[in-house]
Amino acid sequence: QTSLSIWGWGSLGLVLFLVTFGPFAIFYFAFYILCFVGGGFVVTLLFGKSNSEKYLEQCEHSFLPCTSVGIPKCIEEMKREARPIKIDRRLTGANIIDEPLQQVIQFSLRDYVQYWYYTLSDDESFLLEIRQALQYALVQFSARSKETDWQPYFTTRLVDDFGTHLRVFRKAQQRIAEKGDQMKDQAEELVDTFFEVEVEMEKEVCRDLVCTSPKDEEGFLRDLCEVLLYILLPPGDFQNKIMRYFVREILSRGILLPLINQLSDPDYINQYVIWMIRDSNCNYEAFMNIIKLSDNIGELEAVKDKASEELQYLRSLDTAGDDINTIKNQINSLLYVIKVCDSRIQRLQSGKEIDTVKLAANFGKLCTVPLDHILVDNVALQFFMDYMQQIGGQAHLFFWMTVEGYRVTAQQQLEVLQSRQKDGKHQTNQTKGLLRAAAFGVYEQYLSEKASPRVNIDDNLVAKLAETLNHEDPTPEIFDDIQRKVYELMLRDERFYPSFKQNVLYVRMLAELDMLKDPSFRGSDDGEGESFNGSPTGSINLSLDDLSNVPSDETVQLHAYISDTGVCNDHGKTYALYAITVHRRNANSEEMWKTYRRYSDFHDFHMRITEQFENLANILKLPGKKTFNNMDREFLEKRKKDLNAYLQLLLNPEVMKASPALAHYVYDFLENKAYSKGKGDFARKMDTFVNPLRNSMRNVSNAVKSIPDSLAEGMTKMSDNMGKMSERLGQDIKQSFFKVPPLMQKTYSDPDHCRVAAPIDDNVDDNIPLRVMLLLMDEVFDLKERNQWLRRNIKNLLQQLIRATYGDTINRKIVDHVDWMTSPEQVADAVKRFRDAFWPNGILAETVPRRDKAIRMRTRVAGKTKLLEVMPDELKHIIGAETTRKGILRVFEMFQHSQLNKRMVYVFLERFLETLFPQNKFPELFNKLHSRSKQMQRYKQRLHSTQAPSLQKSLLVSHIRLLMHL
Repeated sequence: QTSLSIWGWGSLGLVLFLVTFGPFAIFYFAFYILCFVGGGFVVTLLFGKSNSEKYLEQCEHSFLPCTSVGIPKCIEEMKREARPIKIDRRLTGANIIDEPLQQVIQFSLRDYVQYWYYTLSDDESFLLEIRQALQYALVQFSARSKETDWQPYFTTRLVDDFGTHLRVFRKAQQRIAEKGDQMKDQAEELVDTFFEVEVEMEKEVCRDLVCTSPKDEEGFLRDLCEVLLYILLPPGDFQNKIMRYFVREILSRGILLPLINQLSDPDYINQYVIWMIRDSNCNYEAFMNIIKLSDNIGELEAVKDKASEELQYLRSLDTAGDDINTIKNQINSLLYVIKVCDSRIQRLQSGKEIDTVKLAANFGKLCTVPLDHILVDNVALQFFMDYMQQIGGQAHLFFWMTVEGYRVTAQQQLEVLQSRQKDGKHQTNQTKGLLRAAAFGVYEQYLSEKASPRVNIDDNLVAKLAETLNHEDPTPEIFDDIQRKVYELMLRDERFYPSFKQNVLYVRMLAELDMLKDPSFRGSDDGEGESFNGSPTGSINLSLDDLSNVPSDETVQLHAYISDTGVCNDHGKTYALYAITVHRRNANSEEMWKTYRRYSDFHDFHMRITEQFENLANILKLPGKKTFNNMDREFLEKRKKDLNAYLQLLLNPEVMKASPALAHYVYDFLENKAYSKGKGDFARKMDTFVNPLRNSMRNVSNAVKSIPDSLAEGMTKMSDNMGKMSERLGQDIKQSFFKVPPLMQKTYSDPDHCRVAAPIDDNVDDNIPLRVMLLLMDEVFDLKERNQWLRRNIKNLLQQLIRATYGDTINRKIVDHVDWMTSPEQVADAVKRFRDAFWPNGILAETVPRRDKAIRMRTRVAGKTKLLEVMPDELKHIIGAETTRKGILRVFEMFQHSQLNKRMVYVFLERFLETLFPQNKFPELFNKLHSRSKQMQRYKQRLHSTQAPSLQKSLLVSHIRLLMHL
């Protein structure tokens, strides 16, 4: 009921409202309500605004501080132009160094930081902080460098590290050669073996990860740069990680890593070697020697491809007249190069080894070196020593050498005695006593019953000598009779010199003397030093491999004839030249080439073969010489015909069959290369061989001669001690000079598995250049593996050379040179070279594309050719041509592996930092940085496995002893 009443009343009110006001009254009513609400809102807003303004006015005059204006000021400062920043450009205290260093810093920041930083911000304060940090580090580095003594680093540590590196490489090569199997990747195997030997030698460190893994190398450089920044930067800057990381990356990735990669690139090293010796012209014969000795198939294929390319170009030329002869000669030379490359590639692929004993048996007596020449030749004498030691006859040789030394010393002593007697000084008894003591020393050591080993000689001669020593004054000729008998014994006894000529050591001696290609020592009287192409006769030895190229198969047929003749003018000297066309046929192939010979070459060749094969002297008749009008055309045609007849008779199958070894000489004469004459070459070699030995013996005798001088002064003051001092001096002479030449090796503490240490010999450390030269010669030419007699002679020769060149001030000059190397001018020059290499013309250098493999291989061949070409003949005469060649090629081969080059660079860098910061324990740091080496872990495992049994055995023994004691 209630709801009905509400609805009723509501409906009635609505009807009355509409009747009274009309139907639009509802809209007017809604409009009035909206205006009322809007007006109230407006009034409220205006009232609140006025009240807020009044409140703010009250706050301004209240105790509260003013509103901050920092943000507007910051915005205003950022809108202003940047003011120039003042930088202290002083770094090292030398303007000549600071200027290029500042440029390096500027270029580094520009190319490694600014190019991306300016895309983030225009504020240069961060760049300024990095620059100041770098400058501060350089200032500290410069100050520390000035306090460091660099002389020991350059003269001792650097040389020792290089010698150690070379020793490790040599041992790795020997270890691979001992395996004897054909490995899939010999270069990789060599690198692994190298680091195995390194850990065995270093004991505590191995750098295989740093040198073989790019990731580990980058990590090592980052750690190293961070350590350097810790040392050089102030603590506040070092704690700023962002700046420290930026500087670390710039140093490690931007500077050190590219520099190390470039220095360790074999192709860069080869180019640098060629540039260093650019003044030396490559010799054709030296180049062919390198090709014949190469053991790298890649090198041979690269040379062969280039020769084939040049051959195609020459054949495509359209020439006539005189040019065609020149082109034909070039084509023949290229064909010969290709033939040699093919032959060498086949040999390497087949794995054929050369047996020196078989070579000696096949070719018989290659050449005859007289015994008297062997005894005065440093190189030949060491091989004869080794042979005599093998058969137990070394006492005869040592006796002969000792008597030679005694004779020289005695003659000089007596000359000094005579000169002093003329001056009124009397030392007759003293000098004769010394000579008698020395003569008795020789007798006791080689001829007495107590001598061991004893020289087996006629007892009557020995008894006669003993009687002479007891009753007469000694003379320089007192041992001559016995020495003559010993010489005849060594010359004629089948055990000694005759058997030595049939031994493999004799063939190796010929290789060292560079005489394998010289069948005899004597040549024609017209012995010019050069052949047609200007190649010197004393060329580099072709090693034992050359003999294997001689055609020994009976099916090989050799034909030759003189096809043309002409007159050449070389530097104003006119001579006739004969072009010989040679054909060689065998069952599978046929070859043809041309070679050029002078009449003097024919004469020299004829003298050689007639000396070696006496039966040919009655068969072969060489056309005679003509002094005047020997360049007439008619005469040349007649000589050409006579020489052709000579060649045809020489190549007659019956003549060749009667003397099988003749084929080697004939092929060598007709080969397309420079012809080496015998007599001039031999005379030059013998002079060079004899002079060093005479000089060394003269110096030794002078040293012995100086002893009585100092003793005489003491005699005038202490006459009562004359007998004792004379006896003591005689003992010193006998022990120092008349002693058996020490064939036994000097005692070293495991020399094959230790670093090259500073003290390498007695009385050497004080002489810096002698120490450096002797150490390098030991490692490069492996002198310690040979008998110590040769090494002692080399040491004496080096001492003479250094003394004659620089005198006694050599050490002072070396110190001055080190000071010059570290002077501001030289340091500035090095910084400029670094700047120009990385930023040529102020622009960051682009990464040089890796050169083609064929070009790199040909660069290797050129580098080896240059190195062997510049080696002095004196060095080959001192230690042997074969040893010199192997040593130089070993050093060159060592630089052909980038991993090994990196190892050497890092060793130099480590030693540099250890020298610069001796108080910071860098050796321990480097051991920790290299501690993750796999080779090091394997070495420790092997060491533990080898030590464990011995440790268990010692524990067992101790337990047994304890039980026995109980």
